[in-house]
Amino acid sequence: MKIPKRKLFLLVIFAYVAFSLYAAYSVFFSTKVISRVHRVVKKESSGGVRDGGVAPFLTDEWNPWEDEQVVYNSALNKRRESFKQHMSRINNKPKNHKVQIWGKAAIGLYLWEHILEGPLNPTEKVAQWREGELQSGKIDFSFYTGPAVVQGHVPLNMNSLVVVLNGREQQKISYSTRWLEHVQTMVQSNTVSHVAVVLLGSEQCNNNWISPYLKRNGGFVELLFLVYDSPWVNDKDVFQWPLGVATYRQFPMIRPNPQLITSTRPYLCNFLGTVYKNSSRETLMQVLQQSGLDKECITAAREKWLPQETADTLKRYQTALAQSELTLCPVGINTECYRIYEACSYGSVPVVEDVMTPGTCATGPSSPLRLLKAAGAPFIFINDWKELPAILERERGLNQEQRVDRRRRLLEWYASFRQQMKERFTEVIEEMVFKSG
Repeated sequence: MKIPKRKLFLLVIFAYVAFSLYAAYSVFFSTKVISRVHRVVKKESSGGVRDGGVAPFLTDEWNPWEDEQVVYNSALNKRRESFKQHMSRINNKPKNHKVQIWGKAAIGLYLWEHILEGPLNPTEKVAQWREGELQSGKIDFSFYTGPAVVQGHVPLNMNSLVVVLNGREQQKISYSTRWLEHVQTMVQSNTVSHVAVVLLGSEQCNNNWISPYLKRNGGFVELLFLVYDSPWVNDKDVFQWPLGVATYRQFPMIRPNPQLITSTRPYLCNFLGTVYKNSSRETLMQVLQQSGLDKECITAAREKWLPQETADTLKRYQTALAQSELTLCPVGINTECYRIYEACSYGSVPVVEDVMTPGTCATGPSSPLRLLKAAGAPFIFINDWKELPAILERERGLNQEQRVDRRRRLLEWYASFRQQMKERFTEVIEEMVFKSG
C-alpha cells in the first residue's frame, strides 16, 4: 500500500518532536539517570565501606583517564627538566679562546711544528705566506709566518696575540722593536688586549732592550718566553723556552720509525761544524785525531760558520746523525745549541760540554741547560773533551740490544719533553687570556 507523501512528511515531523521532548525531559527533570562519565554526589559526613556505611563520594568531577594523565604529565616534566639541565651545562661550559701567533723569527716554526705540532699551508718552506690552525687545551691557535706577513696586513679577529721575535743581534733587535711598537699601537687602540712574546734572546743573556715593554715595567707584554738561562726567568711572567732545532736552516720535523730505532749504526760518534780558534772545539778535534777515534766517528770541520745549509750539506748532516750512536756537542757562544735537539730527533745521544760560557746568564748548580736538566735529559755530560776516549771505550762495550734500548728511551724522552713544553705554553696562555673574565 502506497503511503502519501504528505502523511510520510507529517510522520517524520511527529517523530522528531517526540524525540526532542523526551531528550529535554531526561536532561532537565529526571533524577534517576547517572552518567558513566560524570557523577555529582554529596559526601557523607561519616561512615565508610569498612564501617558498614556508604562509600564516600567526591565533590569534584571524576575522570577515568586521570591516572594516565598524571603519568604523562610527570614524564613530560622530567623531560623538560632534563632538557633545561642539558642547556645549562652547554651554556656554562667554558668556551675556547682564540689566540693568534705571528712568527717573525725562525724559532716560531719550532714552536708551531715541533712543539704544538700544528699544520702549515702551503707546505713549501719557501712560500711567502704560510698559515695554520689548531686547538690545544681551551685555546684555538692560528699561526701566520713568512716574508709576506707584514705590519697592518695580518687578519686579526681576536684580541690575544703571541709574537715570536729574534733578539740575538742588533739588526734583529731593531726589526723586533718595530714589531713591538706596532703591537703597542694596537693595544692602545683596544684592538688587542693580551700580548705574549716568544724571544730568541741574546746568547750572553743581554736582553735589556725588551725590558721596557714588559708589563711589570709599565709596558704591555704580559708574558715572555725566553731562550737561554736568563736570570729573569721566574715562572710567573718570564718562562724559559727551548732553543730547538735550526729551522732557519730547514732542519725538518723527524718522525721516529722502526728503522731509526733498530738499525745498526756504523759510527760511534759525529761532529760536523765550525771549529773556532782557541776554542774547546779545537781540543775536541785534537783528542779525536791523537787517539785515532776520528776513524770511528764522522767528522767534518770548517773554519768559518755558514748561516745556511745547502741541500747536500743538510743531507750529509742528517745522515751523520742517523748513523752515529753519539753526537758531540761542544760549546759555542752559549752551551745550548741546535745540535743538541737535532741529535735527539735522530736518537743519537748528545755528549754535551757542561760548562758556562761568558755573559750574564744565570749561574747555579743546574746551569747551564737548566731547562733540559730539569726535564731529566738522558745526555752524557762532560767537563773536558779529554774525557771522550774513556766514554767511547765504554761505548764499544755495549751490544746492539743495549744501544737500541737507549735510542728508544732518548726518542721517547724527547717526545715527552716537547709535549711538556706544549702543555706548559698552553696553560700559561690560558691563564693570561682567561684571567680577566
